[in-house]
Amino acid sequence: MPDVLRILNRLNVGGPTLNVAYLSKYISSKYSTQVLAGHKEPYEGSSEYMLNDLGINYRYVPEMYRNIDFKRDYVAFKFIRNVIKKDKPQIVHTHAAKAGVLGRLAAYHNKHRPKVIVHTYHGNVFDGYFSPLKTKVFLAIERYLARKSNAIIAISEQQKNDLVYKYQIAPANKIHVIRLGFDLDKFMQGNDEKRTLFRQFYNISEHEIVITITGRLTAIKNHILFIESLKALRELDQLIKFKAFIVGDGELLEQLMQKVEEVGFSYCKPGHLNYSADVIFTSWRKDIDVINAGSDIIALTSINEGTPVSIIEALASQKAVVCTNVGGVKDVVKHEYSGLLSEQKATDFAQKLHQAIINKELRNKLGINGKEFVIKNYSYFRLVKETEDLYNSLLA
Repeated sequence: MPDVLRILNRLNVGGPTLNVAYLSKYISSKYSTQVLAGHKEPYEGSSEYMLNDLGINYRYVPEMYRNIDFKRDYVAFKFIRNVIKKDKPQIVHTHAAKAGVLGRLAAYHNKHRPKVIVHTYHGNVFDGYFSPLKTKVFLAIERYLARKSNAIIAISEQQKNDLVYKYQIAPANKIHVIRLGFDLDKFMQGNDEKRTLFRQFYNISEHEIVITITGRLTAIKNHILFIESLKALRELDQLIKFKAFIVGDGELLEQLMQKVEEVGFSYCKPGHLNYSADVIFTSWRKDIDVINAGSDIIALTSINEGTPVSIIEALASQKAVVCTNVGGVKDVVKHEYSGLLSEQKATDFAQKLHQAIINKELRNKLGINGKEFVIKNYSYFRLVKETEDLYNSLLA
């Protein structure tokens, strides 16, 4: 029986945990799966519930955290290496950067080296994260690890092109595109009732436009651009009545609340009740389907993005989306067909928001087209089948 050891960066809310959860739960029974995971940061929402809800057992890797710390990382490396030595999996499949480095090193430099080593990129750390010197170091490490891997999975065609041509991580024949897959049913059911519930709770009239952004409050997600775009939108058209929701948490929470105040908007802190504020910070929420249903436009302002989970969920909810045109976003959002793509400029982003706000017919069209697209392309059934096919071919 081919055993799979699946190693994940950390159990924080986001696409990588969902990817690991669906693959572990639904892959063929001939592949028994063990999951190892690192520890989330204190400000991040926990995604343990995603695995627990599907009945997936997992173990934490001691001292594996997001940040680089050589002492901690060495402890994590030894733990993973010992698990591989003891359990002798035939396949080691790592997900995201830290797990990819420690997991692949532990697998390759092991007396019981697995037959297959696979790594999935969920975005990358080559743009917008580190200094040019550090980035060069990370690129060199990733190129070395790619040579020790039997296959690399990119989650979009754009990401594959970047890995092959822009960053020269590996040749094209080693990189396989397998898009993320999700259980999108809850985003398509009972949305009228959910919308009413959401808007009644926050005392929002049907004539008020709700713009929502969901994600970690961290630099790469560029919420500063979102807030500056709201200011530019107000300057562009003072007659539009809108309210913004910032869903998520992170190290930039205090800075972002200060920024909201600086640009002239009122705000509601997480856990507070002044819902009449212009901008509401909700912290992490599990009921994203309810929030999407109550919103009119879902935004994404990232500097860099792999496959935008929040946008896939928004499209499944049949909502118009406005996104920065970065990374794998354009693999999900087709401009003026399933959403609007913007430059990374507040004025342009505000114009795209304004276009969607004043044209309800356009919003409806974008929502309908987007829903049809993600149902066809982002089912977890396809994700599981394509991954299993890759495993079979590599083992053969």
